[in-house]
Amino acid sequence: MSFGPDITEQLARARADLRMGVPVVLNGAQSVLVLAAETLNAQRLTDLLALGGDPVLTVTARRAETLKARVYDEDLARLPLPDDATPAWVQSIANPADDLRSPMKGPFNCARGGDVQAHRTALQLVKSARLLPAVLVLDLPDGRGFANTHGLTALDLVAAMPILSLRSDLHPVVNARLPMEASDAGRLHIFRPEDGGEEHYAIEVGRPDRSKPVLARLHSACFTGDVMGSLKCDCGPQLRAALAQMGQEGHGVLLYLNQEGRGIGLANKMRAYSLQDQGFDTVEANHRLGFEDDERDFRLGSDILKSMGFSAVRLLTNNPRKVEMMQASGIDVAERVPLMVGENHYNRDYLATKAAKSGHLL
Repeated sequence: MSFGPDITEQLARARADLRMGVPVVLNGAQSVLVLAAETLNAQRLTDLLALGGDPVLTVTARRAETLKARVYDEDLARLPLPDDATPAWVQSIANPADDLRSPMKGPFNCARGGDVQAHRTALQLVKSARLLPAVLVLDLPDGRGFANTHGLTALDLVAAMPILSLRSDLHPVVNARLPMEASDAGRLHIFRPEDGGEEHYAIEVGRPDRSKPVLARLHSACFTGDVMGSLKCDCGPQLRAALAQMGQEGHGVLLYLNQEGRGIGLANKMRAYSLQDQGFDTVEANHRLGFEDDERDFRLGSDILKSMGFSAVRLLTNNPRKVEMMQASGIDVAERVPLMVGENHYNRDYLATKAAKSGHLL
């Protein structure tokens, strides 16, 4: 009998620790201490430097490209930490907010050689915590002993890697009737992932026939557009138009996936908005932050649809990637239904970027 956390639960603890600025330990062939650059404070940096060794600031290849730092490890770069490093220096490397005001941050003599799997896993971990993808990493001679001495969360690298790479299983929690403006025959279903991440929702309109393709929409959460009525995107109009069409047809399923900001979280999305105010487009802003064009996983939608008994959809989308992911995940897309709404003079460039760089059919 054991009441201790399993690896999935340990990862949830590690995410929470990193968000609060608490280090975690990864144990593998080489144990390492990991701190999130975004939540680093002066005392913890002092303590890290006092341990000796050769700490590095690890960033993604996307961020390294902006910094003009050499990438020797395919998808990441390791920048040796100067002896006089401060939290402000670390965060200026991780965060592109002042890149235009202070562009000369190097030159960097990047580390090369050796095993970087712990660094790669640490970056995945802070991304999943919705933090900037940059971490301080220091080799430890005895990771387990260090974690026990300091009361830190310690993760087994071999066990953690596949869990981080896979999407967490979703389980239905509850569903209840929800009359809406679009339809008084609404029902809201809540799905909870095993890994302690954000819950996802399915809004079922009417009583769709499970034997036929259902009118469906995969909608990523957008606080600014869906709630605040932002004119910088077309998310709010798409949400309302999709529900309205389902209401008119008398049936449908809208999957509301908590993957804000193309999967980077609301705080990072606002950082991207700030970069857009400096003249960068959506994709360029994501890259400067260290993220890919789109970090979302639409397979979550197929998981929910299958659990609700659906195997085929008429998909309301302008994004062919959603169609491809549905098909690859075992959901037949009988029809792609265009959703052309919400263009205005504030988001015209944003929509043009979605068409030119993300392949949206607009």
